[in-house]
Amino acid sequence: MWPPRASSDILQMRITHHCHWAAPALRLSSLILLLPTCLSLEETLLPVPPAAANASQGLPGAIIIGVRKGGTRALLEMLDLHPAVAAAPAEVHFFDLDENYRHGLGWYRAQMPASLPGQLTVEKTPGYFASPKAPARVRHMDRAVRLLLIVRDPVQRLVSDYTQVLRNRQLRKKPYPALEELLLRQGRVNPGYRALQRSLYHLHLRRWLAHFPRAQIHVVDGDALVRDPLPELKRTERFLGLPARIGAANFYFNATKGFYCLRPLGGHDRCLDESKGRAHAPLAAAVLRALCRFFREPNHTFFRLVGRSFDWC
Repeated sequence: MWPPRASSDILQMRITHHCHWAAPALRLSSLILLLPTCLSLEETLLPVPPAAANASQGLPGAIIIGVRKGGTRALLEMLDLHPAVAAAPAEVHFFDLDENYRHGLGWYRAQMPASLPGQLTVEKTPGYFASPKAPARVRHMDRAVRLLLIVRDPVQRLVSDYTQVLRNRQLRKKPYPALEELLLRQGRVNPGYRALQRSLYHLHLRRWLAHFPRAQIHVVDGDALVRDPLPELKRTERFLGLPARIGAANFYFNATKGFYCLRPLGGHDRCLDESKGRAHAPLAAAVLRALCRFFREPNHTFFRLVGRSFDWC
């Protein structure tokens, strides 16, 4: 049984390493309202000093391993509504990047948030899922760690992946090919396109299943999380062994944005940042049909592996 925590204790504990220490304590769910003294989430990770006498930094008991552009940030921020969760505010990339992994577990622990006794530390780095090295490295850290995998329609995930890269190139005023140029080679789907490879969920999941039992990997429906977040969150709470604390009062539908936003108890209503839900590059109908044909068998293989079907094309 998780010990009860006063909301004031949790707020005092939740100081992130992206703010100068003169700044007030922030919940991760309030980071969208960044104070002037806060650093960008893209900046270099620094050790997180404990924010309370009985708080300390520990290795994560749960990791959101992917998928990229599958809704990992939304899942983490929704879990962060739970008082028994201490969420790492930035992607650490410890298990997928050699330059970080060579620093060792002490460095990794220093990137975690300060947590109170009884809290579950959760980290998310979507690059872990498709990394060949990550599964064995995670198991070496903790063979009992709980893994969260959030997935969405692989075609839509691919388009979202492309859109993010395109936007980053545009901001740097660099050219980038049209999606169809990357997707197709002589009229056929190009299996070498990296964004497409990331959507072959069954291939990556098999690597994780070689190191962890299926019961230790919880699959979240990312499309359902957008449409109606609460059922997916309740299932995730149960998987993590958390008491039921997240409820309908924690969400409200924003008709302007077209998706649910967060309502922390005792906090400020907040939606995900503006990069979430950005307009995606349209796909020609013929290309969409070709992709649906390409993914049909890989999707069914994934369904068999997880024992669950999804409403994908």
